Amino acid sequence: MPSTQMKRKHHTLSFIFLILFPLFTMSQNRLRDHGVAIGVLHPGTLNAITDVPGVQVGHTTLIEGDAIRTGVTAILPHSGNIFQEKVPAAIYVGNGFGKLAGYTQVKELGNLETPIILTNTLSVPTAVNAVIEYTLNQSGNEEVRSVNAVVGETNDGYLNDIRGRHVTEADVLHAIQNAKTGPVAEGNVGAGTGTICFGFKGGIGTASRVLPKQSGGYTVGVLVQTNFGGVLQVAGVEVGKKLGQYSDSFKYSPDGSCMMVVLTDAPLDARNLKRLAKRAMLGLARTGGIASNGSGDYVIAVSTAEECRIPYESENPIQTVPTLRNEAMTPLFLATIEATEEAILNSLFAAETMTGRDGHKVEALPKEKVMEMLKEAGKME
Repeated sequence: MPSTQMKRKHHTLSFIFLILFPLFTMSQNRLRDHGVAIGVLHPGTLNAITDVPGVQVGHTTLIEGDAIRTGVTAILPHSGNIFQEKVPAAIYVGNGFGKLAGYTQVKELGNLETPIILTNTLSVPTAVNAVIEYTLNQSGNEEVRSVNAVVGETNDGYLNDIRGRHVTEADVLHAIQNAKTGPVAEGNVGAGTGTICFGFKGGIGTASRVLPKQSGGYTVGVLVQTNFGGVLQVAGVEVGKKLGQYSDSFKYSPDGSCMMVVLTDAPLDARNLKRLAKRAMLGLARTGGIASNGSGDYVIAVSTAEECRIPYESENPIQTVPTLRNEAMTPLFLATIEATEEAILNSLFAAETMTGRDGHKVEALPKEKVMEMLKEAGKME
């Protein structure tokens, strides 16, 4: 997203942003564009969560006047009726200073029945209402009486007039209805429009890994909404320390949150998805994140494997589905760690300087300086 401030006189401008951002995505500076590869596993074709077959992502970006800098990001595990064809899911809480809606039912039943929505802290209730409306209005759901909407958030109140609660149900529905496969816009877009990461402009980031055939050939995709702190590391290089972006008491607040969404086509049950979700926190740690006291760090993990879907109704009281053995999980753990680390770094590399509420300005990561550090450390291919 360009740092110049833009007017959104009508809701239609959000639609324009959604249409144009795929074009911007192709020219964005991602970490690998600079010859820096994270880890040992190979990414998918797009190096995005949408490398997992059938996964769709949509954004609504809200930028208006001098103070509105927020939005919505929707992640759909498959293109069908998710309520009627639920997917195995688990949620791991790294640090619980957050407002993740829908957690307890996912924990209890081990499945997901709606799109996953990310937005700002005070827009969670609005997003829940929108997801309920979306689900009730889907064909086949005419008799549905309960909906467990899963909505995560981070607080973008430094750059955004968060108290104005500018996200509407229409904005949420727009992100869901316009979700697509293919390249995913990153940086100052959707739920990442007004976020901050390691004291620099954060945002939406994504990455993927594909396992070797001997390990199952499965794909793991990660999407993050970065709004947290610590001492930034890039490919093991202490960038935050070298830039002086820290002190014994920090030069910026390390509080914030990080939402991490991990999707895979591996056939996993809720128990092993919970184990997978835990590894995303290791990816966050590899970037220098510290899960501070004021940080809400949540991981939502889902298996999109078609053979693992859970029908809403069935005449058979016994459900038999394939599930990967514990011994086969290790490559997926590594894939999740690497993809999460790279997704977080991509959010920083794609984001641009932004000015928002009360004239607050957050600078983008100084990529040229960072690349000089990485070159000196021999991290560039």
